[in-house]
Amino acid sequence: MDADADAQRDAQRGRVAAAFAARHRWRRAETAFWLLAFVAWAALPRQAPIGNEIAILALFALSLDLILGYAGIVSLGHAAFFGTGAYVAALFAKHVMPDPLAGLAVAAAAAALLGLATSVLVLRGSDLTRLMVTLGIALILYELANRFDNITGGADGLQGVVMAPLFGRFAFDMGGRVAYLYTLTVLFLLFLIARRIVHSPFGFGLRAIRDNPRRASAIGIASNVRVAAVYTLAATYAGIAGALLAQTTGFASLDVYDFHRSADVLLVLVIGGVGWLYGGLIGAVLFTLMHDVLAGITPQYWQFWIGLLLVILVLVGRERIGRMTARLLPARRQVAARDPRP
Repeated sequence: MDADADAQRDAQRGRVAAAFAARHRWRRAETAFWLLAFVAWAALPRQAPIGNEIAILALFALSLDLILGYAGIVSLGHAAFFGTGAYVAALFAKHVMPDPLAGLAVAAAAAALLGLATSVLVLRGSDLTRLMVTLGIALILYELANRFDNITGGADGLQGVVMAPLFGRFAFDMGGRVAYLYTLTVLFLLFLIARRIVHSPFGFGLRAIRDNPRRASAIGIASNVRVAAVYTLAATYAGIAGALLAQTTGFASLDVYDFHRSADVLLVLVIGGVGWLYGGLIGAVLFTLMHDVLAGITPQYWQFWIGLLLVILVLVGRERIGRMTARLLPARRQVAARDPRP
């Protein structure tokens, strides 16, 4: 009996391990996505600035998705960590050392400390409480940055930020190609870490906490510890995104703390999808391209068209749109097959 029970437990552990290994396995679509991103750097050199903007926004959206999509924490003040990373990286480069990687590490540490210190504020309370708390943190930091304008530059921004060449060899060029490759590489490496985490037992524990916090605690999951950990990790990612913005543009202003930063990254996740790491990446691409195209057509009303798209997504639903598209495509193929015209 004991031998049979041990064999069954070993078999169950093997099935669980195989399931985790299957989730860690890369799919062809994922490989194609990242190959396309790096090919775009080589094939579209004139679009490097917008590519850099997309990569930064994608990392920012990825950071929010870690807490919103996997832990169920709603935030309207995620710009607090983004802005902290931007200012710390800019100040470090201007007054201490212009090395990009060192500045990135310092900004990540500062954002992580801020995330850890404020994580206790989101452990309890409803979604509305979390919304107000996170928004309040961002507003406080905005006013502090505005108040100490002798350090941050205030409304004029922190100017004169000059970055040293990457690894002492690759200088940031005016065309933005080095900046784009630098940002894209950082995004890819951090995505690998996030992907590993969300497909690990820790990530599945976060899903359990998101779906039913009481039941997760009842089965022995340390809810507060896991939520604080992922909140700190998300703050670190957001701080790195802000640092990349300051390093690649050579500028940091109060805009990095502004409410529209937090609102825009929420819109990105609404467009791309929540609880799916690629949702933030795809949403960043679509949001930035729509912004660029629509602002060129109607500079004053581009927000109207993005708002209209969001209304359609909410009312119709992304899944229903996908099913309608899937139904239309076979229908079009059948019509094309019956049509004798060339």
